[in-house]
Amino acid sequence: MVPPVTAPHLQEPVLSELYSPSRIFSWNELQGMAFDGILLPLYGMSYASPGVAVTHRLRARAAALTVPERIRTKVVAGRLTAAWIYGCAKAPEHLSLLVDAKHRISSLRGSTACSLHEVRLGQMDVVSLGGMLVSSPLRTAADIALHVEADRALPVLKRLLAREELGIKLRLLILAVEATPRVPHKRRALATLAQLASSEPF
Repeated sequence: MVPPVTAPHLQEPVLSELYSPSRIFSWNELQGMAFDGILLPLYGMSYASPGVAVTHRLRARAAALTVPERIRTKVVAGRLTAAWIYGCAKAPEHLSLLVDAKHRISSLRGSTACSLHEVRLGQMDVVSLGGMLVSSPLRTAADIALHVEADRALPVLKRLLAREELGIKLRLLILAVEATPRVPHKRRALATLAQLASSEPF
């Protein structure tokens, strides 16, 4: 049995490429600079400089800044939110956050505009990026196959599999979904992955 994940200590990185309301710039000043083309909207109240490479870490930090600090170590960005952090999906309207079963999900409700999903997380299911816990690439792909409708899941899964640096292999992804305890939509997820296998030489 995989032991439950224990949240690592999250450092608060200062990213010079990321701008958010602070003692230096107010929210109105940031909006004004974005209007003038000096900054580009990234997510929430965060902005990036034009020409700066928007990395996994930068997106994760922008997401982290929308989550109250008191719950930041108890939630994990997952599903389509994690896919966006990895650069494989559009920015979410609301964060999709996973909560390990050992935490009481009710105590976190109302903390931020997000979708909360109570799940079981293993030690290899979570990584730390930019001060935010994020589901690993493989866990992200498996969750999308299982919990996102096929027409929305397929293009995102294709992008995740195509990113070599994420290290996801289709065969491993199929095995991960097959090994999932009985959950709703498991058969649909396997059908989605079979469709991927027949259409792409991953």
